[in-house]
Parts: sequence; structure tokens; C-alpha cells
Amino acid sequence: MSSASNGHINITFPDGSKKEFPKGVTSLEIASSISKSLAEDVLVAEVNGELVDLVRPICEDASVRFYKFTDDEGKKVYWHSSSHIMAQAIEELFPGAKFGVGPAIENGFYYDVDSSHKFTEDDLMKIEDKMLEIAKRDLKTQREELKREDAIEYFKSKRVDSYKVEILEDIAKDEDVVSLYHQGEFTDLCRGPHMPTTAKLKNVKLLNVSGSYWRGDSNRQQLQRIYGISFPKKKDLDDYLKLIEEAKKRDHRKLGKELELFMFHEYSPGAPFWLPNGMILFKELEKYWRSIHEENGYDEINTPILVKDKLFERSGHTTHYTGNMFKVIDGDDTYYLKPMNCPEATMVYSSKLRSYKDLPVRLSEIGRLHRNELRGAVGGLFRVRQITMDDAHIFCTLEQIQQEITGVMGLIKRFYALFNLEPAYSLATRPDEALGSKEVWDKAEAALAAALEATGLKYKLNEKEGAFYGPKIDINIKDVLKRDWQIATIQLDYNLPERFDLTFEGSDGQKHRPVMIHRAIFGSFERFIGVLIEHFAGNFPLWLSPIQLAVLPITDNQLDYAKEVYNRLVENKFRVKLDDRNEKVGYKIRDWETKKVPYMIVLGEKEKQNKNITVRAHKKGDLGSFGLNDFVKSLSEEIKSKKIN
Repeated sequence: MSSASNGHINITFPDGSKKEFPKGVTSLEIASSISKSLAEDVLVAEVNGELVDLVRPICEDASVRFYKFTDDEGKKVYWHSSSHIMAQAIEELFPGAKFGVGPAIENGFYYDVDSSHKFTEDDLMKIEDKMLEIAKRDLKTQREELKREDAIEYFKSKRVDSYKVEILEDIAKDEDVVSLYHQGEFTDLCRGPHMPTTAKLKNVKLLNVSGSYWRGDSNRQQLQRIYGISFPKKKDLDDYLKLIEEAKKRDHRKLGKELELFMFHEYSPGAPFWLPNGMILFKELEKYWRSIHEENGYDEINTPILVKDKLFERSGHTTHYTGNMFKVIDGDDTYYLKPMNCPEATMVYSSKLRSYKDLPVRLSEIGRLHRNELRGAVGGLFRVRQITMDDAHIFCTLEQIQQEITGVMGLIKRFYALFNLEPAYSLATRPDEALGSKEVWDKAEAALAAALEATGLKYKLNEKEGAFYGPKIDINIKDVLKRDWQIATIQLDYNLPERFDLTFEGSDGQKHRPVMIHRAIFGSFERFIGVLIEHFAGNFPLWLSPIQLAVLPITDNQLDYAKEVYNRLVENKFRVKLDDRNEKVGYKIRDWETKKVPYMIVLGEKEKQNKNITVRAHKKGDLGSFGLNDFVKSLSEEIKSKKIN
């Protein structure tokens, strides 16, 4: 006789242990039976692989796992529930407001609001206070499932909310049943799950308001997007707000201007103008990129920027990516500015007959790309319309896939170790809009998973987030402020070789189809340099720093000696400036500190007489006296090792 037949069910826990509970028990009641602290901290449960509300009854044998705020799943539920509480607070304070979507995001939450009232900083503080008041009401969260038609009627008649109606009529058109969540007098359309009560919200800060278009369409209603963050513990909120303040100081747009790295102009929106200092950063990264690719058997190519539409029709870009492409009409011909390098890499591969002995063929390219991002979406170097892509495409046999992917991951790990950045890996699978059959995708996904597992790397699964032509391994890094950046990628593609009829002659004398691996080590130069600026707060390691040294004579009496030192450093290929301004040395030191130059050489009468130098390090101060030859040797070793201070 089963447990359910006698009114009980078996619950299996992550450690494999089992316990019997009455049929209809909730996850919260199970947590309470384990410990009071677990019941207080748990935010959501996973029942038979599905995240559910803690108060949902369990009526059959099930496996149960609990998630707290320290878990990603718990954070998402806490922040999404916070967005609902914010919407309720806005509705109470500003009657008539309507709401678009309010998801949890990587750090916090937002809600898109349609209101005639323009929200200010003072309003955000009022909304925060109202949210905490709602939290103290201890409003229980109740889930209600309705037929989609009944939900549409509810939002047409009771709430008169056109945004929810549109979601139900368009986005959720294939769903028979939808869910609403109620907390007190507030009701919202939502899949859930949610925290069991508003009382779980303890600490909240609304950060800013920005503009957004409904469903990302610039022709639709402009909404006000209110961002916020919340934590169970005040210390965590305080620490996060300190990080935000530090992030503001590190903003690459601010530092880019101060350090004269790049600029933007309305004549070319979304495309950076690289200034001389910025080009040094760019070229040093480019130089290192080339050296490691040459060491690893890549052949560099360069392909056209302006390409006829027929290429992108064949690759599938005009079907799946045309909204992001710039079109150019020339008489009867249609061209596109290339958004990706891969179609042209296939042309280089097919430019001659290939044998199995030639494979793998590794083609690297620093390609200039253009993508038609919405003007409102571009921002600094992180999202631009003109992109310089760190790119490569590997053409290999089926048997070489794992070896090649392992090699790429080794290259990625080596590169990020330069900057004290640790990669984290995820496997992104077939999206809804995809080229090729499911069977081909399944084979490609299995190959990527096998490569990850063979290297012993932990990874998470990102369902439906692959590129339209193939699954991919995404590599994320965390910067010094613990912010997550998706940078590198490895994509396995069986589809483009098929569409472009790529072949090689096998050992059997027959034609075979190669596999194509798309990969980037740091993505785009623009975005990666933006990340580096903020990671280092502009205090670049010596090998990257646009200006490596400044020579500062204390008075004009030391100017001749300063020129000797300057010339010696220039001869040794250092990037150095001679500061011969008629200013006090203290002023010069402070000025070069703001320019974040790694070393200053201060020369007074004593240094001139002794034929040595006094060195100051940025942010560290006086390092003492050195012989010039010894210091030059030390600098050369620091640059060669690419040391990170």
C-alpha cells in the first residue's frame, strides 16, 4: 500500500533521506519541521524540479529542495517579490498608475510604470517608506489560477490595465491557464513563485528612474523604469550601496574622459572615437592577442566590412538577425555592414580544397562590425554600434571537437589570469528561433557538455540562450566589485558548414563536412576595455598604461638632467612624459596622480649630482632612490611579466 493511500506522502531531500508527511503538506511546513531557522530563512522551494511557492500544497511523493537568499533562486524570488511590493506602493501613492513588467534582474529588480506623474528622488524615498509599511502589514501572498480569458476580463474591467491585457492576448496567447498573485488589495499577473508574505522584505533602496519603451519598441508608449535593490540584512544593503558608490567613481565614461581615452559625438551615435591614450590600450591588447594566437596555431585573416545581401541570406542572418543590421543600397545592389565575421570566414575556408591533414584550420580576425542597436540602448563602451571583435573560427573534424574546445578554454583561462579575473562557465542551449534540426542541435549540445565535463569544469545550464546557429559555452567573469560580465564565448556550429557546403577530403578519399567552432576570448575590444577601466579604476598595470612614467624636475636647474633621463627611457621604448612646466613639484605630483601614471621620477639637485633618480609609485608614494640602469631593468621585467599590482 502506497503512502498516499493512507493519507501520507514521502518527501525526499537533497541528501537522499526521506520522511513521511501528511498529504497536502506545504514546503514551509516541511521546513518548520526541520528547524525554526530554516523556516525563517527559506524563500522558495523546488518540488520535483519546479520552483513553487512555499505555501503550495504537496499532494504526492516528491523531492524537495529549499532555497534561501544566499542562493541565486532565492535572490530572484526575493527581488521579484520586492518589485510587486514596489508596484503596490506606487499604486497606493499614485492612483491610476499602470504597470508593464517587473522582473528580478542580476542585481535587484525594476518595474516599468505608466504614470502621468514624473517620479523624482523624493518620490523614490516615499515609495521606499510605503514598501516598508506594506512589509509590516504582513500581507500573505495568494496565488490564483484562472483561464486566460477570465484573466483578460479581470484586467479589462477591474484594473483597466491595458499592459496586462496585451501580455495575456499576445505574449501568453498559447496558454490556457495563467496565474495572478494577490497581496492585500493589490493583484498582479505573474508566473511566480513569490515569498509567502510581504513581511520578508526588510531592507530596500530604490536606486534610480530611467526611460523605457513598452516591449522595447521606440514607437510604443514611453514608460518610467524604477530600479531597486533589497536585502534581508541591513549590512548587506549597506555593503551594496558602498559598492554602487565605488562603481560611480569607476564609471568608464567618467574615467574615459578624465584620462583622455575615448569620446563620443552625435555625428556617429554609438561609435567611440579612440583618442591617442585609448589607442595605446587598444594596441597593447591587440599586440598580446596576436602573440597568443600565433603561439596557438591561428592564421590571421581580414575580411570586408561591406558585403552583398546574398551572403547573409545564405547564412541565415537576414532571416534571424536583420533587425540588427545596417543596410546600404548601391543602385540595384543591396549590401549590409557586416554584423558578424563568421559568414566570411566560411568563404576563406572554401577558397581552396581542404584535406583532413589540413584540419583543424584556425582563422583569427580582429574584425570591425556594425550592429543597429537602438539609440536609447547604447551606453558608453558597453553597448555600441561599431564593434571591434576579438574573433576566430575553427574548422575541424568531429573527432577534433573536444581537443579544440579544450584548447580554447585553456587560452581563455590564461588570458583572464593576466587581470586576476576568474572565468565561470555556462552552457546555452537551442533558442526558439534556430537554424537546423533538433537532432543536429542535440548533437552539438552534447559535444559542448562533454568538453566541459572532460576538463572538470563546473558549469550551469542556460536554457534557450544559444545563438541562432548553434549552442555555446558562455564565459562570465566577476570584476573587483563582484559584478558579473559575460565576455568570452565558444559556439559549436553544424549549420553554417551545411549552408555553405563546406567540405574536406577524408582519408577515405570522400568528401566530409567539417564542424565550425566560433569563439571569442574577450568579446569586443570596446566592451572589454570598458570593463578593464572599471576593474582597475583607471589604474592600469604598467604594460597597459597609456603613460607609464612622468619625469619631474624640481626646478629648471635639473631640466638638462631630466632630459637625459627622459631620452634614456624613450630609447628603451617606455611611454614617458617630461613635465617641464613652471610649477611647484608638489602640484606636478598631484596632477600626475590624478592621471594615474604608474611611476613618477622626481629629480632634484641631489639626484643630478649623484646621477641617480628618486621614484614615486602611484597611490604608494616614495619608493626611494635608484640607479637609472637598475630601474630600467626593473621596469622591463615588470612589463615582460605583465605583473598586476
